[in-house]
Amino acid sequence: MKLTLIKPNIGRREHSLYVDEGRMEPLQLGILAALTPKDIDVVMYDDRMEEIPYDRPTDVVAITVETFTARRAYEISEEFRRRGVKTVMGGMHAMLIPEEVEEHCDAVIVGDAEPVWETVLRDCENNTLKKRYEVVQPLCPQQNVITRRDIFEGKGYLPITLLQFSRGCNHTCNFCASSVYFKAHHYCRPVEDVVKEIKAQKRKLLFFVDDNIVCNHEKAKELFRALIPLKIRWVSQGSMDMLKDKELMELMVKSGCLGLVIGFESISPDCISEMNKYTNKKGSDSMYEKEIKELRKWGLQTWAAFTVGHDGDTVESIRATCDFAIKNKFTFAAYNILMPYPNTPLYEKLKAEGRLLYDGKWWLHEDYRFNYCSIVPKNMTPDELTEISFDCRKRFNSLKSIITRALEFRTNMRTPYRFMTYLIYNPLFRKEVFKKQGMKFGLKDEKQV
Repeated sequence: MKLTLIKPNIGRREHSLYVDEGRMEPLQLGILAALTPKDIDVVMYDDRMEEIPYDRPTDVVAITVETFTARRAYEISEEFRRRGVKTVMGGMHAMLIPEEVEEHCDAVIVGDAEPVWETVLRDCENNTLKKRYEVVQPLCPQQNVITRRDIFEGKGYLPITLLQFSRGCNHTCNFCASSVYFKAHHYCRPVEDVVKEIKAQKRKLLFFVDDNIVCNHEKAKELFRALIPLKIRWVSQGSMDMLKDKELMELMVKSGCLGLVIGFESISPDCISEMNKYTNKKGSDSMYEKEIKELRKWGLQTWAAFTVGHDGDTVESIRATCDFAIKNKFTFAAYNILMPYPNTPLYEKLKAEGRLLYDGKWWLHEDYRFNYCSIVPKNMTPDELTEISFDCRKRFNSLKSIITRALEFRTNMRTPYRFMTYLIYNPLFRKEVFKKQGMKFGLKDEKQV
């Protein structure tokens, strides 16, 4: 039996697929490959950088589906099914809206695949494939499973190894799809499994793709202690409340942490309350002043993630958010338009208020474009929200801003390695900002689908 794993692209510019120059390893497919029995041949194709050979013989195709890649994933599945090949889909979007996903494949896995993956493959082999496999979330994810990385070779990924210590987050931000997926729970791998996986690969630069690596402080400390002897450098995602635990921060820095993606989300206390981001709530109007000083003290390079388009936002407040990020010389920053992911509290709220655009399914609509507004904001038009968010991206990633932000001696210039990282990745992300803006989802026009 032969298995084909597919990582779908987002979409196209003009009539050709967008090539992601900042692409990273599709970790979830490496885990599936590791879970696959040895008697099944595995190949992987990454739609972000190579053509998919639809006519090459295979018995089953597994496609990971995110909301942004759903339209393209369905196109890929259709091509294989037209050739009589069974397709299986899973991933975040499959959990959020399985009834849609199962219309486009032979089987859908709802939840993390580990507990059912071998069963799905054997059912396919025996022609007993079910339409849907509902998974009970494993309390210990990826236990005794080391990601299979040979399938990544030769595909031009950034030279950083992706892995996970934990999945999920116990916070309940109203816009967060991950919170829905994991039902606001946090699950950790055994630390010894993580150490074993690090030793099984060659790089010293790692990216833990955890939703919130410091969600459980004591578990995180256990991990960081184990990382210290390995002499690695790593990045991940974290939350503001970590700064209250001095021992946690000391161990984090000693273990080789270069910096974290942190969800600042907004500089407005009212917006923070609205989104239920309780780790960011402040008792005063001086938003993040103390936290930013702490991050600089620890020398952490920060990727500040902002969401724009909340009911308390205005064009002026969003512009001020960009000013704030440039002034504080963050290493990177994202200005993500508030997106209503299906079945999140935000989606249900906006649906009830009649404020969803594109018939409520922006991810499938032919007229929707990447990084465009898909809701009716309170204090501006949808076009104004699209324009101001793109303006923030352009300003933050301008050459003047890149040079200005580089001159932060406690973080971006703290060591030659950190400075080189800054100089290499900022121009890359600047380029991607302009390439992705306004991109169409999928490859085919609606009339061709």
